[in-house]
Amino acid sequence: MVTTMTDLYDSRTDRGTAIIARQDPVVYAGGAYAQALSAEQLASYESDGFLLIEDLFSAEEVQALLDEIRRMGKDPAILGGEESITEPGSDALRSVFRVHELSQLLNKLARDPRLIHVARQILGSEVYIHQSRANMKPGFKGKEFYWHSDFETWHVEDGMPAMRALSCSLLLTENNACNGPLMVVPGSHRHFISCQGKTPENHYRSSLKKQEYGVPDPVSLQLLAEQGGVRAMTGGAGSVVFFDCNTMHGSNGNISPWPRANVFMVYNSVENRLSPPKYGLAPRPEHIAARRGNAALAPLDAPAAVAAGD
Repeated sequence: MVTTMTDLYDSRTDRGTAIIARQDPVVYAGGAYAQALSAEQLASYESDGFLLIEDLFSAEEVQALLDEIRRMGKDPAILGGEESITEPGSDALRSVFRVHELSQLLNKLARDPRLIHVARQILGSEVYIHQSRANMKPGFKGKEFYWHSDFETWHVEDGMPAMRALSCSLLLTENNACNGPLMVVPGSHRHFISCQGKTPENHYRSSLKKQEYGVPDPVSLQLLAEQGGVRAMTGGAGSVVFFDCNTMHGSNGNISPWPRANVFMVYNSVENRLSPPKYGLAPRPEHIAARRGNAALAPLDAPAAVAAGD
């Protein structure tokens, strides 16, 4: 018997977990919408679901951005808002959301050609920022973040229709094997893991500290890892990791003395704007999932636009 599913990526229902083959492209419009990545880089991204480009930003640019992140992390107006998330069990700052709107420098970063043209090329359209954040993983206190697919959460809790979004993480400090770097499962973007559990209202309040719903089951994770392995995205400051919205990823805790800091920009296609969340859930706040601020983002003309004092 053939069962027709109205939702290609059904998740968090009363049925069991499932591995569903991806129904969407990885690279849209043949990668011809913009010119940023080489054919080899584009093929690697399409195959693995991620791409690490080292030394994309200069030491001076990175320092200016790191200084800005540290300034924001001490601003009482920002620390007192919903955009700031602390580590579970401590008052150490974990993340600051909506950074591209809170900072002029980070707004320019979101429109930097080295980032936005990669997004436009892969997604085959103009793009907007679905979510932006600075992630800090302080030494000794930085907690782990369990394996997950961003798209599973964005699909269920934000109503993102298709896998037509990507994240990029700009490393502002060295990410090494000891300080909890991003880890990815190569090839996992080709499989959607349908998760169990009914989503509580206002789930974001706890999930941004520790996610308990939308978490893949161990058997599915093991199958993905046995097929693709696990890669740690280690690199020097100024490197950038681009990864597909459905790539399985997570990170270990940081028990080293070396803090880790990254800036995340999540680009979504303007042809993939959010629908209502699933199951009658209330929309998450704008700083987590942009609905009003979803106009196409205008790229800057020159890559040198992100610089101290600009």
